[in-house]
Amino acid sequence: MMRVEDVALLACPDCRGRLVWHGQNEDDRLTEGRLRCGGCGETWEVEEGMARLYREDRVRGTDRLMRHFYDGLPALHDPLTAVLTPLFQSVSESRMRDAYMRRLELSSLKPREDGQPVRVLEVGVGAGANLPRIRGSLPPGLAVEVWGVDLSTGMLAQCEKRLGSKRRGRGLEGTRLLLADAHALPFRDATFDRVFHVGGIGGYRQPAVALLEMSRVARPGTPLVVVDEQLDASLQPSLFQRAAFRALTFYTRDAKSPRALLPLNAEGVIEEQVSPFYYCLTFRVPSLEPAVTV
Repeated sequence: MMRVEDVALLACPDCRGRLVWHGQNEDDRLTEGRLRCGGCGETWEVEEGMARLYREDRVRGTDRLMRHFYDGLPALHDPLTAVLTPLFQSVSESRMRDAYMRRLELSSLKPREDGQPVRVLEVGVGAGANLPRIRGSLPPGLAVEVWGVDLSTGMLAQCEKRLGSKRRGRGLEGTRLLLADAHALPFRDATFDRVFHVGGIGGYRQPAVALLEMSRVARPGTPLVVVDEQLDASLQPSLFQRAAFRALTFYTRDAKSPRALLPLNAEGVIEEQVSPFYYCLTFRVPSLEPAVTV
């Protein structure tokens, strides 16, 4: 649940104007009300502590399809991933997650010189399977806010349920969740010290726009990590593996890394396979200048 002071980090998804909170607070936490943009005047609802910073009429095509899919199995998603990953790919889920999490370089994070908290953003947080790994990789004693956004109310509800029993004593008190569209992230420029996304960008209607948005909200020079489906070119898959991969990527016939869609000012690009079915794409952007894609 967001706090009143967190509103200063938000930006209107329509015009990127500043938002102002109008509503009820409980222990400095947003509960019921709305966020109003000081620029365009648009309002965004907050219900039961969850901010809804997206436009429903812009959720269409594969975005809508995948949301229906995730809303239909929020409690089963993570258990199925744990079981099916070694079955289909001969690698454990834990090993795969460790392979991409190391690219975030969380252990190298340090307190910010401007006194602001260190902040990590997961775009497409789902049921929160990566959150304990984030906390476990941070330097001891470093205060960090972890933010998660998703378009699936079912997955975010599952994430809240998961966090409810694990926040205390595990450093998860600083976790903020909100409903948002990756194509129009509701944050001010250069807000986050780390930004990453796992397992959904291949189904986005405009992946280049989402990559640009992730770059915009990241601080200059920070690692951005994107992970999704791509069949390992060096693999000689069995018929079983081919069928499994096709079922996993039912939303497209061309599941691959979006390296060609990165902002033109992306640097330090690293593309690797972290499992037979998943790539990991790491890059950085050097400045706040608008990035252009082709």
